[in-house]
Amino acid sequence: MMIPLEDFEKVDIRLGRVVEVEDFPEARNPSFKLKIDFGPEIGVKTSSVQAVGAHAKEELLGMLVLGVVNFPPKRVGKFVSEVLTLGFPNADGIGWVLVTPSKHSVRIGDRLR
Repeated sequence: MMIPLEDFEKVDIRLGRVVEVEDFPEARNPSFKLKIDFGPEIGVKTSSVQAVGAHAKEELLGMLVLGVVNFPPKRVGKFVSEVLTLGFPNADGIGWVLVTPSKHSVRIGDRLR
């Protein structure tokens, strides 16, 4: 299905840094609760990610990730996920591999173009 470029441009995808990681045992699928810093314009936002099995908690802390910051918040149990953190299904079928830039010469909060 083709979409016009104008529709894609409405999706605000930003670079953030994971500043806090917690287990999320109440989630239906194995997940972590993240706090992600998207810089001064967006601030720190929460996200639930099904990255258990693809990433260790220690690996996620400080990781640069991409997130959609202009979707409405989504309630996951009692937790409110404010951004959609982007990833791919792990080839092993367990968890999601989060999208991260290959270089660190990028700025927190920058928009994907």
